[in-house]
Amino acid sequence: MPAEPTLAKLDAHLGYWLRMASNAVSQGFARKVEREGVTVAEWVLLRALYDVEGIAPSQLAQGLGLTRGAVSKLADRLLEKSLIERRANPDDKRAQTLALSAAGRRLVPRLAALADQNDADFFDALPSDQRRCLADILRRIAHAHGLTSVPID
Repeated sequence: MPAEPTLAKLDAHLGYWLRMASNAVSQGFARKVEREGVTVAEWVLLRALYDVEGIAPSQLAQGLGLTRGAVSKLADRLLEKSLIERRANPDDKRAQTLALSAAGRRLVPRLAALADQNDADFFDALPSDQRRCLADILRRIAHAHGLTSVPID
């Protein structure tokens, strides 16, 4: 009978540590935005709409790397919460655009402050040069693997 291979311990893998940190950061942020009445996925859509006056849902989906169906479901939830509006497209009356409502426009800066606070809560343990290095490394990994979809889960 052949000898069993020696296996590395779980914490010998970079993915283990990345997942541990990612889960903590993500879950911490999710709790913060949920206290404001939105999910992380809804925050992503709201933040994208903050920079435009109105955008077609298909363009929004493409820009975020989401399906049209995902954008449609998120938009329906945000419409129900009165945080966005559907408007007739001025260039094509059959089409619609999505835009922030006044309430949505007021909410986004508060949510952005929560995102900044969440980053500080987790990453202020590192000196600024190490935070920049970590961000650069993570961007290079994402780029090397063609990761372009906005993480919403």
